[in-house]
Amino acid sequence: MTIFITGASKGIGKAMALHLAARGHNMVINGSRDFDALNEVHQNILQLGAKSLPLFGDVSDYDTTYGFFEKISDKFGCIDVLINNAGISHIGFFADMQENQWRRLINVNLFGVINCCHAAVPYMLNAGNGRIINISSIWGNVGASCEAVYSMTKGGVNAFTKSLAKELGMSGICVNAIACGLIDTEMNSALDNNDLEDFINRLALKRQGRPEEVACLAEFIINADYVTGEIFTLDGGY
Repeated sequence: MTIFITGASKGIGKAMALHLAARGHNMVINGSRDFDALNEVHQNILQLGAKSLPLFGDVSDYDTTYGFFEKISDKFGCIDVLINNAGISHIGFFADMQENQWRRLINVNLFGVINCCHAAVPYMLNAGNGRIINISSIWGNVGASCEAVYSMTKGGVNAFTKSLAKELGMSGICVNAIACGLIDTEMNSALDNNDLEDFINRLALKRQGRPEEVACLAEFIINADYVTGEIFTLDGGY
């Protein structure tokens, strides 16, 4: 099985890449900000005995994305699973945001998902099967103060997931999303200790989630033949 994960240089994407590589899958990994970190994940995958294709570039760019899928086809001949994980955040009052900041959020978090899906779907239609997993956020479900545009992008991902699942189900392609809560990653490192403690106290499990736990849920979704159009909430009982 060939699996393409965007935003795989660190955090949740890295955890998913290593978890799935350990199960013997062909891994295609993408990053756009840290080439050395992406190459390190690539080397780790090879050490696990799996095949790996690192692709450095920005999936919010349409032409770049299509070029990635041509390279995947040349190397592996197919794409069985697409995991749209690449994403960025911005914390601050909406009134204080600049146009370039919200455009960047929308381009990466929403158009990156659309670009990758649009490029992957023809391969999956030709094969008559496939899996698409979009990494979302609980803020796409309920919204978050000081993350209005981020919440909007994740809400858009959730709606796109449900709609695309209905469109592609008859072709054997399952589309789902994982709405993550507080996961112990670099993205959440901006929270100060008081904010972090306050958030954790609201959780039934009283701890942050681990990136490896997202990876385990992704593996379950990949192997689930009768699950599509679902937004799986992974938030420790928020």
